[in-house]
Amino acid sequence: MYRTNTCGELRLQNAGQEVTLAGWVQRTRKMGGMTFVDVRDRYGITQIVFDESADAELCAKANRLGREFCVQVKGTVSERQSKNPKMPTGDIEILAHELNILSESLTPPFTIEDQTDGGDDIRMKYRYLDLRRQCVRKNLELRHKMTILIRNFLDSRDFIEVETPILIGSTPEGARDFVVPSRMNPGQFYALPQSPQTLKQLLMVSGFDRYFQIAKCFRDEDLRADRQPEFTQIDCEMSFVDQEDVIEVFESMARHLFKEIRGVELPEKLQQMTWHEAMRRFGSDKPDLRFGMEFVELMDVLKGTGTFPVFDQAEYIGGICVPGCANYTRKQLDQLTDFVKRPQVGAKGLVYVKFNEDGTVKTSIDKFYTPEVWAKLKEKMQAKDGDLVLILSGDNANKTRVQLCTLRLEMGDRLGLRDKDKFECLWIVDFPLFEWSDEEQRLMATHHPFTMPNPDDIPLLDEHPEQVRAKAYDFVCNGVELGGGSIRIHDGQLQAKMFDILGFTPERAMAQFGFLINAFKYGAPPHAGLAFGLDRFVSIMAGLDSIRDCIAFPKNNSGRDVMLDAPGELDPKQLDELQLKTVVKE
Repeated sequence: MYRTNTCGELRLQNAGQEVTLAGWVQRTRKMGGMTFVDVRDRYGITQIVFDESADAELCAKANRLGREFCVQVKGTVSERQSKNPKMPTGDIEILAHELNILSESLTPPFTIEDQTDGGDDIRMKYRYLDLRRQCVRKNLELRHKMTILIRNFLDSRDFIEVETPILIGSTPEGARDFVVPSRMNPGQFYALPQSPQTLKQLLMVSGFDRYFQIAKCFRDEDLRADRQPEFTQIDCEMSFVDQEDVIEVFESMARHLFKEIRGVELPEKLQQMTWHEAMRRFGSDKPDLRFGMEFVELMDVLKGTGTFPVFDQAEYIGGICVPGCANYTRKQLDQLTDFVKRPQVGAKGLVYVKFNEDGTVKTSIDKFYTPEVWAKLKEKMQAKDGDLVLILSGDNANKTRVQLCTLRLEMGDRLGLRDKDKFECLWIVDFPLFEWSDEEQRLMATHHPFTMPNPDDIPLLDEHPEQVRAKAYDFVCNGVELGGGSIRIHDGQLQAKMFDILGFTPERAMAQFGFLINAFKYGAPPHAGLAFGLDRFVSIMAGLDSIRDCIAFPKNNSGRDVMLDAPGELDPKQLDELQLKTVVKE
């Protein structure tokens, strides 16, 4: 046995016991004739003492230890004279009488501590060392605990876990597929699943009325903080349910997780907000409700009431009231103007109105409006003396709202209003069934082609499909979409109409989705589903800005695994076996 105890469990009540510990050297300190070595494992850190007067040879051996040496130590638990209240094991130390070096270590490229000196790139290259850091390890322990809680909860609700294939057929609708060539079928390719969508619907046809899977999914799309090319879904599907049934189950699951993981009690019934209301009030279908600054439309106040052509020609004028910020300097306001003009935001400019503490008004467009207009603006914005109003306008209402949303979130960050220990959850419902794609120049499914239209809107499918609402729902927390789903179409004729609106010929629909179309001919039950992003859910619980630190071996922002140096070129022999030839365009 390499150890009798872990480095995190010994306490004063263990004093006098003979123990064996094993782990990695965190740090060494030599003080007079004593050498102190902190040994770390997954469970904690324990101080080991080597006394030169008791065993000079053993102490000399300890003095040769370097950081991250893997060691085994035998000794006696003793009460520390100088206790360390910052360590759970800080009341004790081990008086060593034996030291075995299990494996030596090179000097690590960065310090293995919470506050490391390693940047993202170097930490990702040596991810196996980064995972030794307590803060990173805790994220994976949290992920483990959450998956156990999820499995137990769903099992208690009669869900059955079913694995679905990783090698499937390509379905080009949606994000790009990762594709895999088939050696046994030359010139043909598998795709990695973007989700188990059609497969879980087939399970409903099969009579598995409650399915779930902690499923690996793959999407070949540009990366950001909450996106990786491979990610994990809590994928679920249910038969003989309506929208409120699904919401009840997964709202209960979320409530259970927040209570068990963070000790947070979510409201008994979460708010539901329509997509149109969310866009109108917050410019986002995943609004952050931890703070206010709701949008106020100002067309009636500012359009046509002055001589400012930018507003007079605008389709939309909206503002937010930033409390207590009328004292912003010209430099700070210029910084905000530069912020909204960045390509990522895309606004042409920013108008500010400062309602000063002394009752005076200062704006960036003073000369265009009368004091009466500013008084009306103050009333409509419900602004107080000392508040700052920020205004954007544009010729596309939704586009301008999205820009204003970005500004709102920036102000929330600047004012410290986006507290990671506060959780505001809600459901977004009544999404548009279709959205226009400028790239494809056609209507696309907002979610996927199998989403049920709102029954009240089905008559609009022929003439006004853009007005049809979907029976779809997203679970949003703190401005992050943690999960989403929909009622599925189970009627073959309605599904055929959906394919037609999306531009599928009957032949193409059968070629891509014939297995599902045929399955629906054999008594498909009404069904619905939802998938949570496990990576995002864990990162919200852990208070992370990126999902990368709750994934054991993530990719960087270019989609590369810098540790494995992947993706890489294939050996010519492998290409020959696959009957493939690579041609890289300049």
